[in-house]
Amino acid sequence: MTASPFTTLERELGAVVGAQHVSPPAISDLEDATRWTGLRGNADAVVRPGNAEQVAAAVRWCYDHDMPITVRGGGTGLSGGAVPEGGIVLSLERLNRIRTMEPEWWRCEVEAGVTTEALQRRVREAGLRYPPDPGAGEVSHIGGNLATNAGGPHAFGHGVTRAWVLGVEAVLAPGELVHLGGPTRKDVAGYDLTSLLVGSEGTLGVITAAWLRLIPPPGAEQTVIGLFPSLASAQAGIGGALTCGAVPVALELLDGGALQDAGATLPVQDAAAEWSHLTDPTHAAVLIAHLEGDLAEATAARGDALVDTWQEAGATWTAVPSAASSSALATWRDSVSGAVAARRGGKLSEDVAVPTDRVAELLEGSAAIARRHGLEHAAWGHAGDGNLHCSFLLDPTSPERRAQAADAADELFSLAIALGGTISGEHGLGRLKSGHLSAQWDPAAVAAHQAIKAALDPKGLLNPGRKVA
Repeated sequence: MTASPFTTLERELGAVVGAQHVSPPAISDLEDATRWTGLRGNADAVVRPGNAEQVAAAVRWCYDHDMPITVRGGGTGLSGGAVPEGGIVLSLERLNRIRTMEPEWWRCEVEAGVTTEALQRRVREAGLRYPPDPGAGEVSHIGGNLATNAGGPHAFGHGVTRAWVLGVEAVLAPGELVHLGGPTRKDVAGYDLTSLLVGSEGTLGVITAAWLRLIPPPGAEQTVIGLFPSLASAQAGIGGALTCGAVPVALELLDGGALQDAGATLPVQDAAAEWSHLTDPTHAAVLIAHLEGDLAEATAARGDALVDTWQEAGATWTAVPSAASSSALATWRDSVSGAVAARRGGKLSEDVAVPTDRVAELLEGSAAIARRHGLEHAAWGHAGDGNLHCSFLLDPTSPERRAQAADAADELFSLAIALGGTISGEHGLGRLKSGHLSAQWDPAAVAAHQAIKAALDPKGLLNPGRKVA
């Protein structure tokens, strides 16, 4: 009798990673944070290696057997990138060591399965800071952050994940463990393969560890809030924040649709009293700026300059919360996505980005698209980067509504491109945006993507169907 595919996998890969670390997939292994869309994959097995050498051996086995590989971290992705299409799920959850923490040299080396929050906690304990702050930090993995080149609110001032990567350890096809870059802060000896792998969504190699750059924490911080009566005035507020000398490291925006839901989730505490204006959804947008500096007095002066600028731009209300209120405000901002989704039970939220001076046009156009498709709309995100989560609210149990939202998303991609932007500012393409690259890039540029993929993954087994499909 011929052995079943899983029996063969269990025996042969179990010999590499341990039989207890090869299992049939559970439902949770076949989904990611896009599960509300109904997207669920299939796989023959889940393989959980315990170190980089086992990852290399597993990739080598898959290459020998023409077995597709879907790399999985914390499953927090919003583009379906961790949803498998056959083959194995290569879960890196056991690669969870912080190998070195060297605060005296402002660097550390961490494995791919370390959660964002665990790393940031260790870095804080060492008296330093790792600025990237993508969402779901308690669950998301560093490897996934690197694979998608994750952003977050402070990417405006501090850069996306790639800016903090000194080097990576990775497995390339057909199962070779390589080290690119490292603790050296400058290296131009060869092609920048580190940056090529970071953001490649696991399609060019499997990142198993990374050397990361750290910095000291700021000496002073300040938050400024402004409520705007129109998108035009909010656009002026964004421009003013860039030109008045305030130099924010984060510049966030919530439109009226997001305020409609998020305003009701303000914390019931004394600190919330000063934000009572945020419960009014009739305003077009709220801007929230976070400032950092070495000296409290100078940082406060930059905050005052921003308040003046926003009032001149038409803000109907501005505030400079206390440190405690600012911390609570940041927590509230993180809750916006869930609060918006709760209105109808689900949402299709796309991470398009446009030039900063065209944010208002993106918001107006996205809301118009929603109206044409009979959908409710909300938007929020990183105004300083022009990267907004334009969301179409829907009942996820309704196939009709899901189809309407998908059609609306296609129009949104076209709008973003027409405005000089991109179909993905931080989530990546995954499976949900597979096939859309040609809408944004010239044919020769798409061909260059395909050539790189073919060179590094000639059998097309690494996260197939992503990025260049």
